[in-house]
Formats: sequence, structure tokens, C-alpha cells
Amino acid sequence: MKHLKYLNKYFWKYKYRFVLGTIFVVVSNIFGLYPPQIMRIAVNVITENVYLFKLYRGFNIQQKYFFLLNSILLVLSVTLIAMAVIRGIFMFFMRQTIIVMSRLIEYDLKNEMYDHYQQLHPNFYKVNSTGDLMSRLTEDVSKVRMYLGPAVMYTINLVTLFVLVISTMIQINAYLSFIVLLPLPLLSYSIYKVSVIINRKSEVIQGKLSGLTTMAQEVFSGIRVIKSYVREKTYNDHFEEASIDYKKNFLELSKIEAFFAPLMLLLIGLSTILTVYVGGLEVSRGRFTAGNIAEFVFYINMLTWPVASLGWVASLVQRAAASQKRINEFLSIEAEIYNTKALPIQSIENLVFKEVSFTYDNTGIQALKDISFEIKRGEQFAIVGKTGTGKSTIAELILRSFDASSGEIRINGKLLQDLDVHQLRNITGYVPQDVFLFSATVAGNIQFGLEHASQSEIIQAAKDAEIHKDIEYLKHGYDTIVGERGVTLSGGQKQRISIARALVKQPELLILDDCLSAVDANTEHSILNNFKRAFENKTVLFITHRIFSLMDFDKILVLDEGTIKEQGTHEELLEKKGIYWEMYQLQQQESTELKQKFV
Repeated sequence: MKHLKYLNKYFWKYKYRFVLGTIFVVVSNIFGLYPPQIMRIAVNVITENVYLFKLYRGFNIQQKYFFLLNSILLVLSVTLIAMAVIRGIFMFFMRQTIIVMSRLIEYDLKNEMYDHYQQLHPNFYKVNSTGDLMSRLTEDVSKVRMYLGPAVMYTINLVTLFVLVISTMIQINAYLSFIVLLPLPLLSYSIYKVSVIINRKSEVIQGKLSGLTTMAQEVFSGIRVIKSYVREKTYNDHFEEASIDYKKNFLELSKIEAFFAPLMLLLIGLSTILTVYVGGLEVSRGRFTAGNIAEFVFYINMLTWPVASLGWVASLVQRAAASQKRINEFLSIEAEIYNTKALPIQSIENLVFKEVSFTYDNTGIQALKDISFEIKRGEQFAIVGKTGTGKSTIAELILRSFDASSGEIRINGKLLQDLDVHQLRNITGYVPQDVFLFSATVAGNIQFGLEHASQSEIIQAAKDAEIHKDIEYLKHGYDTIVGERGVTLSGGQKQRISIARALVKQPELLILDDCLSAVDANTEHSILNNFKRAFENKTVLFITHRIFSLMDFDKILVLDEGTIKEQGTHEELLEKKGIYWEMYQLQQQESTELKQKFV
């Protein structure tokens, strides 16, 4: 139960529902005590008066006596029905409080996990699969909900019923009560032993289910690649193998759980036999009545379902404990990026990197080494370098996806860690290398950059990104659904929609990370011309492995192996005839060869 202690805060949050539900459980069981007593009276009335009724045979009084007996039994029957109805009403209220409480906690727990997922470091997502994240958010929370609702409700019901029924039985006949309850210690021991096995197997099963979910998610996400390489059968075989392994473990658990039901019925049946046998002996000695035997049998049967459900409840608790353990593993991971002082930021006057170094924790690769530069408000700033030189890392550090390993990053003279990270990201527009579109409309994907953007603002951003004409050719224009990750669009179209998403935001700082790699030369030329107009008086950080001579950058940094090798304007760097000059010459040569090829 140690893993389930985490849920106690939710019980406290919904304490009034929990307490009210417990009261309804107690009251419903109190009304459940009366039917056996009514049956005792009814049986005693019949057994004690049937002989007298026969004696009056042939006399007029027999008919009156029969009417009297019928009246008594009718009253008892109506009372019995009334008790059952009242108990049923309180059982309804019991479920409406405790089961609804479990649904509310399920809602809160899923939201807490979802919010926590969003706060975690990017490294977390590099080492944990999407399928496992989804499994913990759905399957594991569902199993925890079964503990919060049915398991808790039936446990309270079991304890309450045991206390009420057994105390009533002892008051009637302590000796008989002791005899008929002898099988219960054996039952408790059996449940304890089997629960240990259930807990162990539940953890294994949840792990297997996460694996299945991960495999299915990867296959569905990469279905086009799988089909293009004709690997459907291979992945079918892998999935079938994993499914068989999951089925095998689940069936083993089901066999263990199936052992509970016959065991419960056997022990309850043994108690019933003991009741009839020992009760019959007590009747023969004049210490008991036939009605008391019937009453005891009813009390034993009242305990049948709670005792039989004990194994089921134990199984639910063990499964929930295994699932909550998996949930706690993720919830215990602390967010590495958080607000320290949360100083407000509304504009970016200058951005300074001072001897900044960064090493990726998961790989140990040092991406940046003692980087220093300054970007002032309104400057057009470019970072150029080959693939893998640390260009994108600079963008990630500015957005605080990571914190620098050493050195300082300051905005407006204040440490980046002291600024409100949400406000910082809100005033920054970012077009990442890895374009991601949501399965929504084209307009919705652009509007993602500015939630309350008007249609005219969306269209203007699309025009600046040279995607407006492409969108008009789509079947439903801006209302076209782009599919999962923009599957219905080309790579260039997805890139340009991503650019429009950043432009519609009208950010203080615009970071463009290799955002023109998938567009053709003519479109690139048009976009760069639009950028000149759209970027006027805006602070821009342009990250690329190519050289765009059309852009009049105020300063260009040349990165190589994580360090700044050169810096200056386009003309200054060409005059140095260093790395930048070599890149430019190579690019010009490739462009010339490409033109000659198509002439």
C-alpha cells in the first residue's frame, strides 16, 4: 500500500464525498440487518403456530386463525420489502458518492500527470517512449481508479457488514457464531499469499502492455515507411509475439484470480453447513429456534458476496499498487526547467551569451564551448555552420529547453534563469528544424502561434511565408485538415506553415532554425524578399548551414565544432577567405553545376 499513499491527498480533497459515502454504506448495512430478523420472526410464527392451526381443523376459529396468520405474514412481508427498498436507496447514494469521487480523482490524476509531462525536460522524452507515456496515463490510471472506487467502497462495505453482522450473531448465540466463523482465518491467509503473487504479476503485465502500446504507436506513426519497405509481415510477427507473451502472463494472473471464487464459495458453504448442523443441535437442546437458524443462514449469505469479493478487491488493490508505482516513477521526476525568480519580461533589448558551454546529459556530447556574442534589438543576426556544430543548441538555450552547463545568458542584463520562462517563450517566435503540425485545419495550425489571431492576420502571415497560394488550391482552403503531423502536405508546405505560425505571432525575437531546407529556389527567393519587409525593425536570429546573400545580416557567426571561428558581416567574412568563404564558394559551385545540368 506504500505506493497508494500518494492518493491520500485526493481523499482529503474529496473528504466530504468520502465521509458521506461511508455514512451511506453504514446506513444501508444497518437496514440490511433487519430482513434476517424479520425472517426469524416469520419462521417462528409459522413453526410455532402450524400445530395449533391443525388442531382447529373443523372449527370456525380455524378460518379466523388463518386470517390472523396471513395478516402477520403480510405485515412482515411489507416490512421486508420496505427494508430492502430503503437499503437500495442508500446503496444508490453510496455509489453516487464514492464511485463519482473515484471518477473525479481519475480526472484530477490524469490532468496532474498531463501537466507534469509538459513540464519535464526534453531528455525525458528521449529516453521514454510515447507508448509508455500513454499507457501510464490511460491503463494505469484506469486501474488506480478501480481501487479508488469499487475497491474502497467494497472494503468499507465489508468492514461495516462484518462488524454489524458478527456482533449481531454473537448477541444471538456466541457459541454458534464462533463455530461458523472458523473458516475465516484460513480465508485471510489464502488472500494474503495470493495477493503477493497478484502484485508481482500485475507489474509484469503492465510493463508488457506498455510495450504493446509503444509498438503499436510506432507502427502507426511510421506506417508509410513500413509499407514502402514491405515490412508489414515482419511487424505483424513482432506484434503477435509480444501479444502472445502478454496473453500468457495475463492468463496466468487470471488463473490465480479464478482460484478465489471457488475458495470463497467453499468456505461460505462450509459455514452454512455448520450453521444448519450446529444450529439443529442447539434447537434440539432448546437453546435455539428454527427461526434463529434461518436468521443465521441469512447472515452467512449476507457475508457471502463481501467475503467472495475480498479476493477481487485484493486483486484490484494489488493491480492499482503496481500501476501507481509506475505513475509515481514519472511524477517523482522533477522538472529541470522552472521559474526561479520569475521576473517579468515584455521586450528584448539585448541578448548576451558570455562564455556559454553546453553538454548533452544523455549523450555526453559537448555541443558548445565558451560561446560569447551579443544581439541587440532590431538586429538581423545569423549563425552559420555545418551540420552538428551546435547551431540549434543555441536556439534551445535561448528558449530554455535546456540550461547552459556553464557561462551566462542574459536578456536586458538579467540572467535568463531569473526571467519568467513562459513570458519569454510567449514573446519569442520559433521555427524549429523538425517541423510539427497538429491534426487540425491549416488555419488552426497557423493560429497556434497566436490564439486570438484574426483571419486577416492568418492570411497575411501565410502570404509572408509564401504558402497562401498553396492553401487556396487545397480543397477546403484554410479549413483543410492537414492530417496527423501534416501527412497530407509536402515537406516544403509544412515548413512554410510553420514559418507562418511564427510570423503571425509578431514576436519580439524571431528564431528561424534552418527553416528553408525543404523549399525550392524560387520560393526561397520570394520568402527571403518577404523576410526583408517582415523583419524590418525586428530582432531576428537566423540559423542555417547555407549562406543567403540576399539577407543583409548585421552580424554573422560562423560555428565549427561548437566554437565561434569567425564573425562579421557577409562582405567582411568573404574578405577573410576562411571557413565562411569556403562554404560560400562551395555553395556557388553547387548552384552553377545544378544550373548547367538542367540547361
